Amino acid sequence: MQHEVLYRPSYSLLRVNLERGERLAAEAGAMVSMSSGIDMQTTMKGGLMGALKRKILSGESFFINTFESREPGEVCFAPSLPGDIYDTELRGQTLFAQSGAYIASSPEIQIDTKWGGAKTFFSREGLFLLKLSGTGSVFLSSFGAIHQIDLSPGQRYIVDTGHMVAFDETVQYSVRRLGGLKSTFLSGEGLVCELTGPGRIMIQSRSESSFLSWLLPKLPSKS
Repeated sequence: MQHEVLYRPSYSLLRVNLERGERLAAEAGAMVSMSSGIDMQTTMKGGLMGALKRKILSGESFFINTFESREPGEVCFAPSLPGDIYDTELRGQTLFAQSGAYIASSPEIQIDTKWGGAKTFFSREGLFLLKLSGTGSVFLSSFGAIHQIDLSPGQRYIVDTGHMVAFDETVQYSVRRLGGLKSTFLSGEGLVCELTGPGRIMIQSRSESSFLSWLLPKLPSKS
């Protein structure tokens, strides 16, 4: 599947070229434009229960759009926030992504939700992760630029939970406070995710929650 990410990293636009008969699945609302020879069908990927699980547990859209080309053409996608787009090929692998990061994938990629366990109970990013598995292309979005880190076996790395985008299934993780209780409330750092290799992790250079904490107090209040 030929594709190109334009205008990165601040205002990325994903352009995918589809040959006749090629298909691409995408998050509802992510499409920006497409050629006239491409048809779009809206379905509940994984059936009713699978769609409900993604919507209720991980905050993803209830529906998935599938684009199929009747003749060679292109489809363009963009994330809702200004930032970059990460493209990767899975070959029988599994990738875990934060809810809201998914944009599009090959239709063969299975999309499910994974219970993060009690260790994520206090994580402001929620209890569930998206589980992307199979063989094909996956496209994820970020708030800000995406930085990939490759961890060797046993190597540990700490990331603020608001900056996580995705990580390989081989990476082990836990969520904890950075320092003591006083540091958590006074330092502004809050909770962090400690990851242990081997595998790749993808982080974003900006945090949506930090941005909202800065923006909301500046909005005019109702009189």
